[in-house]
Amino acid sequence: MKRIFILSIVILASCERQVKYDYQELAESLVRENILVDGHIDVPYRLTKESVDVGLMTEGGDFDFPRAKSGGLNAPFMSIYIPAEKEEDGTAKDYADHLIDSVEQMVEAHPDKFAIPMSLSQLKIQVDQGKLSLPLGMENGAAIDGSFENLRHFYARGVRYITLTHSKSNHISDSSYDEKRPWQGLSEFGKRLVREMNTLGIMVDVSHISDEAFWQVLELSSVPVIASHSSARHFTPGFERNMSDKMIRALADQGGMIMINFGSTFISVESRRSSAEIDASIDRFIQTRNLTMESEEAKKFAEKLRREKFVYADLNDVLDHFDHIRDLVGVDHIGIGSDFDGVGDSLPAGLKDVSSYPNLVRGLLERGYSKEDIKKILGGNLLRIWEINEDYATPQNG
Repeated sequence: MKRIFILSIVILASCERQVKYDYQELAESLVRENILVDGHIDVPYRLTKESVDVGLMTEGGDFDFPRAKSGGLNAPFMSIYIPAEKEEDGTAKDYADHLIDSVEQMVEAHPDKFAIPMSLSQLKIQVDQGKLSLPLGMENGAAIDGSFENLRHFYARGVRYITLTHSKSNHISDSSYDEKRPWQGLSEFGKRLVREMNTLGIMVDVSHISDEAFWQVLELSSVPVIASHSSARHFTPGFERNMSDKMIRALADQGGMIMINFGSTFISVESRRSSAEIDASIDRFIQTRNLTMESEEAKKFAEKLRREKFVYADLNDVLDHFDHIRDLVGVDHIGIGSDFDGVGDSLPAGLKDVSSYPNLVRGLLERGYSKEDIKKILGGNLLRIWEINEDYATPQNG
């Protein structure tokens, strides 16, 4: 009897290992076979800080071609991120053009690896050719600079969504991060801009904007909108940058979607608390020693504290956000918006770079998501919304 019992345990353990292995194998198969869209990767801004060739393996950062191919990524939106101060000093448009130039230079250096799509059909052709298709998403509409001519200029350069603002309220919209709310939502120009984006076929991105601005966008837009890199406020109470359940439901009712940000402080309240405590300790250290944050002493103290005290989220925390949104509105309204190369060293265990998507998919499979569910999450949902925006714009453009 004892031998039978031991044999049963061995068989069960073997079966458990086999199931896990099969999930991993299936996950890798799913990312290879489907279009995998990531709504937000900050490679262009990263390239302003370091001179690297992301067509080859790089030592740092979260993205390069070999790791992207390994992870199954084939349609990452390149974030054309414009810091808030660029609007203040009048350089936002030139800066955006510079970042787009850098993406075009990636394509010129590696035409066999990268391409920029001007349409959904071009994206699909580029993916079929084995290339990474690099649609552009402008993060912070400051570069529009109050001009529809500029909007058309960026559309012609490949921009297919615009995050209306970023860390500060701008001439378009109030920001979720800014206590100053000059527009109580959208400015008058911002309201006209939403309609003009619809007309051109540029998706409206509601990440970063204030709650008031979000509700105004939904009222104004004739087509579904996206949140390109946000997560569920349910897990981070009081963090306006994430989306409330009410907002997620309204977004889905309008046909839109939320693309989950992987940054630990977007995912975990414990991570947010640890980050706040670290920041407070750094501030005290600087003040008591009469230092600046740029001083070597302050930098070393901050690095040591973050290394020792920061609480990282993990893969299961990220999967909880997917589950929560699925249970609220269904899988037709969920996607991936990792924020790779945009959240520093705050990525969760198991999701550290663009080679990690199979880990996410394996987790979804283990939680009962079907292959069809995962196909939608990987890219199908975003491609559907892009197509609706594109179809709406076509007759408008004649």
